Amino acid sequence: MTQISLNEIFENYINKKTIFKNKDILSIQFTPENIPHREHQIKQLGLILAPILRDEKPSNIFIYGKPGTGKTLCIKHTLNTLLNVAKRNKNNKIKTIYINCKMSRVADTEYRMVSQIISAFGVDVPYTGLPTEQVYKKFFHILNENAYNLVLVLDEIDALVQKIGDSVLYNLTRINQELKETKLTLIGISNNISFVNTLDPRVKSSLSEEEMIFPPYNAAELRDILSERVAMAFFPGAVTQSVVAKCAALAAQEHGDARKALDLLRVSGEIAERMGSNKVLEEHVDMAEKKLDTDKTIEIIKNQPKQSQCVFLSILMLAEDGHRNIQTGDVYDFYIRLCKKNNLKPLTQRRVSDLISELDMFGVVNAKVISKGRYGRTREINLDLSKDVKERIKNIFSTWFF
Repeated sequence: MTQISLNEIFENYINKKTIFKNKDILSIQFTPENIPHREHQIKQLGLILAPILRDEKPSNIFIYGKPGTGKTLCIKHTLNTLLNVAKRNKNNKIKTIYINCKMSRVADTEYRMVSQIISAFGVDVPYTGLPTEQVYKKFFHILNENAYNLVLVLDEIDALVQKIGDSVLYNLTRINQELKETKLTLIGISNNISFVNTLDPRVKSSLSEEEMIFPPYNAAELRDILSERVAMAFFPGAVTQSVVAKCAALAAQEHGDARKALDLLRVSGEIAERMGSNKVLEEHVDMAEKKLDTDKTIEIIKNQPKQSQCVFLSILMLAEDGHRNIQTGDVYDFYIRLCKKNNLKPLTQRRVSDLISELDMFGVVNAKVISKGRYGRTREINLDLSKDVKERIKNIFSTWFF
């Protein structure tokens, strides 16, 4: 019976008329030719990077902005255009490398980070086994031998430093001093505007030659972005302007996140199709928002380091026990117990406080600093998660608990 039902589902899906013309246009991998409301930022990037076309070294760039504000999209668009111009002018010495430092096992050690850069040149490096110094020598040799003018983009650069420290950045910024035949320009992208203040002063001074901030999109700007994508991604009449406006308004409430707006639109369309509708309705957007919020929270927790997971689960269990306005000290006491149970080495209370701030930045907890007058300031922590999300997280981490 199950097999027949699945056959029917798959056959119906093949034969059913779709509302999507090209769903890939709603993915974050898609790079449109036109990027609305980022003309100023793209122009600034172009002016900073243009000297590379005369075989000069551009300034290093550090780019800040909330998730979904177009940082990565604008960088990729600018570098693609730069490479096309270079190719038309027979300049083959410019090379660009993009690395997302948050990707699993890409940048969890300095060795793997440099190996990943080398692999972009088509050179294989053993996954482990060589001294890190030897891997650097191999990288330096490749650059010098080919006299590259290299632009290295490190997306989520704060995740890299959090994992392995800033020594790799220091070593990369030294390349221009040590190698005469090559030039290296670093572009760092971060969601955390205060991250650069944690860097070694030597690294900070050499890395942040130019800084750019990408502001959040407002609802009107998000409507323009979605309207352009709708025309390319859906068949005519499948999406109304009221649906576009609702997706834009919901995403504008969450830091002006274009990525969330596009995800909302895509999932709304998928839900509409699944329910047999030939139009995306506002009720489909409501269902999509609920699904995305649940999936996003769970994915964030699953992808955190074990120490952050332990801190979050401590907050979760305190909240489940009826605690409200939880204090950092209470979280730390519970965290110590969870660490012992799961054979984790406990961090200091100060470091746990930093991890709570990071969880607050991700939006999975609400940590509010309040004043207690002459008794100083303290932080009150609360969870605003649905019962379904809490149960799913507890099931995933069931072995952690007492």
